[in-house]
Amino acid sequence: MKMKKLSLLIVAILFTVVSTHAQILNPVKWSVATKKTSNTEATVYIKATIDKGWHIYSQNVGEGGPVATSFSFTPSKDFTLAGKTVEPTPKSKYEDAFKMNVKFFEKEVIFAQKVKLKKGQTAVKGKVEFMVCDDSRCLPPDEYAFTAQIK
Repeated sequence: MKMKKLSLLIVAILFTVVSTHAQILNPVKWSVATKKTSNTEATVYIKATIDKGWHIYSQNVGEGGPVATSFSFTPSKDFTLAGKTVEPTPKSKYEDAFKMNVKFFEKEVIFAQKVKLKKGQTAVKGKVEFMVCDDSRCLPPDEYAFTAQIK
């Protein structure tokens, strides 16, 4: 009976250590902002602030590479998307893990999505899927859900 309790204690400690460790690794912080450019147009800015030593990938990654950053927006009768989500010019380097050149961002990156407004004020909801890596490992793909208020 003592051995069973000891085993349960060890398992509980391991789960605690693993879950604590997983919570510490959150190297990307996301934020959103908007700018109304006219009564019928606005831009939603989605910013990733990336911890030193880590990087996320471009929206444009070749087949067989890492998970590309991607955006999806919740459809609304209040606005329509105007074109695709744009990004600045990424860095590029050969990554042995993927056996190819990959495009990525370090430190911070701001993605922009233009919207055509059918209403003066609205909320643009969506999510970004991304993968973050450092020089030795990659974390599983993650998602960030956002709501951007346009006033």
